[in-house]
Amino acid sequence: MGGGQRKRLSRAERQNNGPHRNLDRQSAADQKAELVRKMREKAGAADGAGQPGDDTAQS
Repeated sequence: MGGGQRKRLSRAERQNNGPHRNLDRQSAADQKAELVRKMREKAGAADGAGQPGDDTAQS
């Protein structure tokens, strides 16, 4: 079958997969970056010993 490397689109995506889909992805990335920044600030305020630039995820 096919052999294509493209993601299989759902019916809704096939009907309207325009540039706005990429815009949604960009805004989601922005929201995530904002959330991570807030969490880092909160963790730094709670710890008092937050190391900036530390990329290890703490859960």
